[in-house]
Amino acid sequence: MTEQEDALFRARLARHHDELRWLYMELYDNGSMFAELCNQMYRFAEMRSAALKERDAAREAEPEWYKHRNLLGMMLYIDNFAGNLNGVRGKLDYLEEAGVNCIHLMPFLNTVKGRDDGGYAVADFRTVRPDLGTMEDLEQLTAACHDKGMNVCMDFVMNHTSCDHEWARRALAGDGEYMSRYFFFDNPEIPAEYEKTVPQVFPTTAPGNFTRLDDGRYVMTTFYPYQWDLNYRNPRVFNEMMYNFLFLANQGMDIIRIDAVPYIWKELGTSCRNLPRVHTIVRMMRMIGEIVCPSVILLGEVVMEPVKVVPYFGTVDKPECHLLYNVTTMCTTWHTVATRDTRLLRKQLDSVNTLPKEYVFLNYLRCHDDIGWGLDYDTLKTWGMDEVPHKKYLNEFFQGHTPGSVSRGELYNDDPTTGDARFCGTTASMCGLEKAGFEGDDAAMDVAIRFDLTLHAMMLFQSGIPMLYSGDEIGQLNDYSYKDDPAKAADSRYIHRGRLPWDRAAQRNDPKTPAGRIFQGLHQLETLRRANPAFEASAEVHTLDTGDVAVLGLARTGGEQTLVGLFNFGGDTKEVALPDGTYCDMTAAGKKKPTFSGSVTLPPYGFFWLQQKG
Repeated sequence: MTEQEDALFRARLARHHDELRWLYMELYDNGSMFAELCNQMYRFAEMRSAALKERDAAREAEPEWYKHRNLLGMMLYIDNFAGNLNGVRGKLDYLEEAGVNCIHLMPFLNTVKGRDDGGYAVADFRTVRPDLGTMEDLEQLTAACHDKGMNVCMDFVMNHTSCDHEWARRALAGDGEYMSRYFFFDNPEIPAEYEKTVPQVFPTTAPGNFTRLDDGRYVMTTFYPYQWDLNYRNPRVFNEMMYNFLFLANQGMDIIRIDAVPYIWKELGTSCRNLPRVHTIVRMMRMIGEIVCPSVILLGEVVMEPVKVVPYFGTVDKPECHLLYNVTTMCTTWHTVATRDTRLLRKQLDSVNTLPKEYVFLNYLRCHDDIGWGLDYDTLKTWGMDEVPHKKYLNEFFQGHTPGSVSRGELYNDDPTTGDARFCGTTASMCGLEKAGFEGDDAAMDVAIRFDLTLHAMMLFQSGIPMLYSGDEIGQLNDYSYKDDPAKAADSRYIHRGRLPWDRAAQRNDPKTPAGRIFQGLHQLETLRRANPAFEASAEVHTLDTGDVAVLGLARTGGEQTLVGLFNFGGDTKEVALPDGTYCDMTAAGKKKPTFSGSVTLPPYGFFWLQQKG
């Protein structure tokens, strides 16, 4: 380090040292391990490239860069999108054309084929999966992204390792040092005590929270038998995982997604979920990042409704995650599609919009995972929708088994005993593009495309960062070819994890094709979002009483501008009253926009973005 860089590091460390040491010592009471952590932080700060150090300085000067309305993300699987990391680098112009300036690379660290769950069983935190490239390829990709003004996000799986990780292999061989990095037990007695209070994540495909090994010992495996939970009671685990975190940050990451955050800390006699020590660990992680790599922000994967995930933001004085997923709004959106009833969605959005503006959510319609029906059933019950029959209805609807449904997709983790299941499918197939295309029904295709754009328009109108799922920009359909691959056939999530159909993407500028209509429609919405100050995170947002349960209304006010969004979840034309004033249609072609006052007519499954005049 130069003398100036050394002084800057020490100033950053000084800002956080006392709190970091206090939390570390409270958790581990190990001064030598804390000293080692500080020394290693200095080493990783020293190893950051000159370009990343410049990025750190720029973002320290503008710490709320990630809240700006110009940010649009896309999550993608490297192999399905472009083969490998160098292939993704060759497709940056396409992503730029799609308006994307933040790419979330789905898990790419080394795993063992046949013992994995989409890349979340990491065998080596310092090595890229060989078929995807190398760490040098990753650095070249992140540098190319930065040159184009793009940000890069990756997953950091810190709850567990693969059973093929070096630590796990040494633990399996009986090395006590490495056994202490996991939860090993000689007999089922203590695991049985854990099972009394710890819920099961995948009761049908991976029942229980422990796996019995061939030698008779037991190891904690919350998710799958090949994913061994790490023991964060051991300071060596925390330190080494923080070194992995900093190593990956130094490859050019801008956002690091912490996978399965609520599960990190385990205590006997509890649910092993959302325990106070989890927040201690995330808070320390936040400070370590601000000391070594302050341009890197944390995205927490916490699958709960916004009010319950709020603690993972921390406090204004002691922040934790910068960003969290808006999981429940996504789930409630699809409930609204099936019921044509916006009441629960409105309640959900009201809840989000009353939270402090410091809290930033990541909004999305679909992602790599299934849709679990984690809805507000206490509220739904008051409207005559009981949990078990309603979940069954939703799954029947989205499989296309319900009269009037145009959706196509498949169940995941179907439990015949409880009747519970999750759902898989792409946005386009769930909106009816697959059915309309198969039947050659042009009128139905028009409606399906309109609804696809309406759902995206609603997602883009919300407060927070919008995130597309790769393929949604061209209306990618379900891919049933996974059934021909023995390694994937049992996992229906691969139905929406298909390879990007580049022949379809080639139609993105042809307005006569579904791909072109969706791509250009999204591009228009993204451009409008960037151009209008009312889309800033600081804007005031509230729902509107539209007078029709099938129509969601939202209003945004910011930068001396008021916008109104109306979204019709019903199959009929709707006449909707407007707030006082005159409004112009923001998406209409031409300079002279149609104006409305009093009311506006929405087509079936259609939407309006309106700007108040004067």
